Amino acid sequence: MTFRIDRRGLAAALAAACVALAAPAALAQAPADKVVRLLVAGPPGGSLDVVSRLLAEGLQKELNQTVVVESRPGAGGAVAVNDLLQAPHDGNTLVVALDALVSEIPHIVKLRIDMAKEVRPLVELARGGIVLVGNPSVPAKTLAELVAYVKASPGKVSYASYSAGTISHVMGLQLNKAAGIDMAHVGYKGTPPALVDLMGGHVPLMFAGIPNAVPLIKTGKIVPYAVSLPQRSPNLPNVPTFAELGYPQLEALVWIGLFTTPDVPAAAQTRMRDATLKVMAQPATRERLREFGLDAGQPRTADELTKSLRADHERVGAVLKSIDFKPE
Repeated sequence: MTFRIDRRGLAAALAAACVALAAPAALAQAPADKVVRLLVAGPPGGSLDVVSRLLAEGLQKELNQTVVVESRPGAGGAVAVNDLLQAPHDGNTLVVALDALVSEIPHIVKLRIDMAKEVRPLVELARGGIVLVGNPSVPAKTLAELVAYVKASPGKVSYASYSAGTISHVMGLQLNKAAGIDMAHVGYKGTPPALVDLMGGHVPLMFAGIPNAVPLIKTGKIVPYAVSLPQRSPNLPNVPTFAELGYPQLEALVWIGLFTTPDVPAAAQTRMRDATLKVMAQPATRERLREFGLDAGQPRTADELTKSLRADHERVGAVLKSIDFKPE
């Protein structure tokens, strides 16, 4: 999974019982001649693309409709959202994007639209987290040792993020404040170049997406210190959470969502949400997500997801404001 934003390029239950009983009838009346379009706010081959194709495969069977996946990378998701807004608002065109679409992008890039008002999250498809990793040459094997090492060299130890203004940047700022240390930030244009420099020793630390880091951790090319998830990652069971180590403020989820527009008819939103939840709950789908380093999303309601995005947007904004960060 690549939690990547190109700054220059500028991105509860499954259903109540009564809804569940009504779903088969709704699906049976699906307009088979209508094509469902999943607009992916990321490049082909990335995590958003992989999750979208898993979803498309299942939706095609559930909805009895043709489902196509269309890559729409650029502008941190704004390109995909622009296409969504121009399409008929009938529920058959949706965007697959990171939660950063609403929580981070508005702080990073000057947009002509208000993401929080233009899009509505329907379903949390998959979730992951961030892991603090280091080059093996760093003389610290635990987070406590790392904090002591950084304190001994204030301003001389740097950390990489996959893009300035993103959660991988913000988490470093939060650790600085919580631990009383002074790591310098080095922003990159995506995860791959940052990991290359990390392995090469050009930057000693990085806050990286767990799926990207797991293969390198398992081969010993980088060393993990802590993960941002509420519980330990099944992919890194021996790596503690930040909360376990005394830094609960560094708990953070990164999730992939299915987004629509708020004005899509409620019945169409319910139909798509119910079908999507059914697909994502299938054991085979969950296993394929796990193989890719992701956990299945939780069946949070659209209102719960909206509330979460609003809270994350405010939290990220407050941290960035503290360093006088300005959007491009």
